[in-house]
Amino acid sequence: MISPWLLAALVGGLIIVGLAVYAGKLLAQLKVQNQQQQRAVNQRNLRILESINTIAMAMREDQCNLSEGAIRLTNLLNALQFAQPQNFAADYPGLYGLYDKVKDMPTHDARKQYKRNEIMRMDLQRAGFEQELEAQIKTEVTRLASLELPTR
Repeated sequence: MISPWLLAALVGGLIIVGLAVYAGKLLAQLKVQNQQQQRAVNQRNLRILESINTIAMAMREDQCNLSEGAIRLTNLLNALQFAQPQNFAADYPGLYGLYDKVKDMPTHDARKQYKRNEIMRMDLQRAGFEQELEAQIKTEVTRLASLELPTR
């Protein structure tokens, strides 16, 4: 006859083995899920980077207005996801400087709410900001046109 302590130890051992197997399966699923999530982030970053490169090239070749490009590029740069945070404002101060100056100016339908002379005043102000930062922004968009994602 098996002693009750031995039986309890065997049942306890089986429960522990079962829980360990279950925990192992959960950890394996978590690893797969994390890998899938990282692949999705990498793919998203690649699509964003492609847009950044295209807009930067268009700005460099004067096919895109500097203010519009600054707004688009700063938002795209801020949307990139990295393991370590990146300080793009420090890397591209001209671009972010122009963005800060024009970000609150109305665009598209919002411009229709203003009188013509107010719109002209804002356009002149925006053009002045662009002229002030143009040389620096041109240098920065040249770098952005060939920007690559950091390797781990």
